[in-house]
Amino acid sequence: MAATPSLDDLLHAAVTSVGGAERPGQVDMARAVARAVDEGEHLLVQAGTGTGKSLAYLVPAVAHAVEVGKPAVVATATLALQAQIVDRDMPRVADALTPLLGRRPTYALVKGRRNYVCLNKLEGGFPDDEEGLFGVGQVDASAGRLGQEVVRLREWADQTDSGDRDELVPGVSERAWRQVSVSAHECLGSKCPLVTECFVERAREAAKDVDVIVTNHSFMAIDAFEGRQMLPEHDVLVVDEAHELVDRVTATVTDELSGGMVAAAAKRAGRLSESTAQLDEAGELLAASLENVEEGRLLGVPDAVGLALARVRDTARAVQSDLKPPPGQDVDGARQVARAAVDEVHENAERILEERELDVVWCSRDPRRGPVLRVAPMSVAMLVRDKVFDDRTVVLTSATLELGGTFDAVAGTIGLRGQGAPAWQGLDVGSPFDYPRQAIAYVATHLPPPGRDGTSEAVLDEIEQLVRAAGGRTLGLFSSTRAAQNAAEVMRARLGDDFPVLCQGEDQISTLVRQFAREPRTCLFGTLTLWQGVDVPGSSCQLVIIDRIPFPRPDDPLASARSQAIGRMGGNGFMAVSATHAALRLAQGAGRLVRRGDDRGVVAFLDSRMMTARYAEFLQRSLPPFWPTTDRDRVLSALRRLDETAPPPLPVAEPALRSLTGATAAPAAGGDGAEHPRPVAPPPPVAESSRTGVTSGHAWTDEQDDELRDAAEAGMQLDELVEHFELPEQTIAARLEQLGLTLASGALFE
Repeated sequence: MAATPSLDDLLHAAVTSVGGAERPGQVDMARAVARAVDEGEHLLVQAGTGTGKSLAYLVPAVAHAVEVGKPAVVATATLALQAQIVDRDMPRVADALTPLLGRRPTYALVKGRRNYVCLNKLEGGFPDDEEGLFGVGQVDASAGRLGQEVVRLREWADQTDSGDRDELVPGVSERAWRQVSVSAHECLGSKCPLVTECFVERAREAAKDVDVIVTNHSFMAIDAFEGRQMLPEHDVLVVDEAHELVDRVTATVTDELSGGMVAAAAKRAGRLSESTAQLDEAGELLAASLENVEEGRLLGVPDAVGLALARVRDTARAVQSDLKPPPGQDVDGARQVARAAVDEVHENAERILEERELDVVWCSRDPRRGPVLRVAPMSVAMLVRDKVFDDRTVVLTSATLELGGTFDAVAGTIGLRGQGAPAWQGLDVGSPFDYPRQAIAYVATHLPPPGRDGTSEAVLDEIEQLVRAAGGRTLGLFSSTRAAQNAAEVMRARLGDDFPVLCQGEDQISTLVRQFAREPRTCLFGTLTLWQGVDVPGSSCQLVIIDRIPFPRPDDPLASARSQAIGRMGGNGFMAVSATHAALRLAQGAGRLVRRGDDRGVVAFLDSRMMTARYAEFLQRSLPPFWPTTDRDRVLSALRRLDETAPPPLPVAEPALRSLTGATAAPAAGGDGAEHPRPVAPPPPVAESSRTGVTSGHAWTDEQDDELRDAAEAGMQLDELVEHFELPEQTIAARLEQLGLTLASGALFE
């Protein structure tokens, strides 16, 4: 019998296959992952940019899966990393390890149900979401386009082997996709007449036999929390981009309720229940009771709102009883869709009324949807401890897990501190980059602290000086959309055609980033997506500007509730919540600068509090160890020298087409452990289960699409939507067109 290959041999083969060389941090991480898996102890690994962390966990994960016959699960936060693993890393790992393991390692991408065609819906097993979709005559051009898209979807469904939306190129609008897909709650499950042919069930059945399953944080959380067993049994979970885990988990367990939601559920139930009218009236009562509620956190449910919620809960329960199928009759599609909507209304009303000790309830308001109640847990630490860390070894990794020089802050948010916490180890494997020699951290201490009145003239002057010195080559990271747009407008007026300025929202993020990477004299300004989703190595990005410390908004209900709770227990709520949040974002933003061993540049912080505030040292320790300075003249001189000696920009690869289990186009050069050009891969960090259409770089959520529909129905004007969403006209207009909506006459075409 052939000797079992060692981990070092496997890693060497994998790294060699991507044309790279092993790095000490990568080897240390791979050994630590293997040791954690063998000993059943959880592991937090901070692996700086360029370490090659994906190979460092994929290789030991594959080796373990092959040995024990159980898959390892890898959960990511962004679509970009999912694509990298499925399209580039795993195919190469599989090729490299096949001779050593005696068989080819296998892998699969597992997604939410909404990402697949529902065959039963295609066969008419569910009610159409669009009434009169194929009505007589052409009502209008958008209805015609929708019909054409659905016909194309039906034809494609007869040809596809996977039913995966990502294989449909070019894609279709979200409105059309809804005609052929169902949510997990709407699915008939084992009662479906086409369950044996179901694309989702076939994909999940196939995933049971692979070595590595790739999914996202939200899907993993739903699987763990709700016990649906969507993922096969596994004893190893790798959470990449683990700095995003708490936010993704919190979003997964956040619920909401509005009068519109109740009305929509009543409409779904229709003639299937005798209590539909009462449910509709309860929705109207809820909407009316919320009109006098101010935006923000509710420390207790007001009496009028409580009465309305009780009415919603009780009438929804009556409708639930009516929606049960008659004895001996299976539930049909229309009934299941109605049940899903009514169940959600009932459960959310009941949860808000319970006023659980750790739940935070708040009210949001906008002109389209009206007031909306939302509820989320103040902390998900115990939930993650009990559901994610139980009965399996978990490896969490990111370039930013050690904040303020310790893992304690992150560990506390995920349940790894305090009484009863499971055993874990923390490891910082560093980075192969020589940060003090490659980059300068400049704090503009001469600028006044940021105020509430927007970007000051002094800050705009500073931005202009820095951009001119850098010769463009600037990624501007701003604390808000409005700040980014204002800075872009001012810089365009001041810089003219010498240094073109791109701004997030004017096109798709991937398009903007590729243009920024191709044209060195160009600047790209934006907000949250760009802080953590951009990878532009080489001379095109030699200056990163951060306008202010990215604290959470003072009126953020969850952040303020968490801070107050920590303060009541004698802790420092500001440091534990606001400063930790800011440190994480700063580390992510500053990390956009140095992406390769030969990158050079400056990260400029235009917030003097980075040096003067009492929490400044904590923030500084969370950043890569750049060479620090407050000397403006020295920084401007360094930027000019870098501009004068800058090599040509690196080649920019177009994104590969992707199927369910791998790339359909050749992967771009480069990879973990390699010094070759890397493809620019900056899709926004939107969970697979909630992804909707993208226009001009903005990913529209279901909630925002509902707002657009309500706006069209109410005859709102475009300028009102621009003010509400804080998005450019063309971005909103493009999404309206995708949804088949018009604001001209207040008509709604859907």
